[in-house]
Amino acid sequence: MLSTTDAIVMSLQPHSDKAHVLHAYTRAGGRVNYMVYGLGRKNAAGKYSPLSIVQLTIDDRSVRTAQLSYVPTSLTTDPYKRTIALFLSEVLFHVLRHPMVDEPMYDYLAQAIQDLDQSQDPQNFHLEFLIGLAARLGFAMEETPALPHTRKERQETLKSLCAYFEKHVETWQNPKSLDILMEVFD
Repeated sequence: MLSTTDAIVMSLQPHSDKAHVLHAYTRAGGRVNYMVYGLGRKNAAGKYSPLSIVQLTIDDRSVRTAQLSYVPTSLTTDPYKRTIALFLSEVLFHVLRHPMVDEPMYDYLAQAIQDLDQSQDPQNFHLEFLIGLAARLGFAMEETPALPHTRKERQETLKSLCAYFEKHVETWQNPKSLDILMEVFD
């Protein structure tokens, strides 16, 4: 039986020569993994890039069709925003682990993606996002850190936020893109 759902792409990983595993956060079911068949590398880059918002038609855990619902253009063209998107998608991949419906979380994520795409000054976006995500996951910070103004302050704040997530999220792993993110805003 075919069904349709809105989804936010967290990652697309090769599974075999002809199949990929799509890790997505959906409005209808929370964190879900789907098989995607018949993609060439070029074809996958557009629809399934990190933090793309797509409408999926699915059948028994495999994607039949995918249509872009929101095209976050600057997330693929702006190197700063692209790095932030990679970091945030990696955070979401490790933090959002369960297939449970949470429409307010989906709405928060979809709005955050649009806000990042439209942001003129994204330097602190990832910090604000992590603070908001912690609150939505039920472990809001008692004292919210002031937004930094310098590179060094930004790096220290990011390190402390990652340590905070590590303390509260059992499945937390420091994202591999963390070092790259710190370098980009040098």
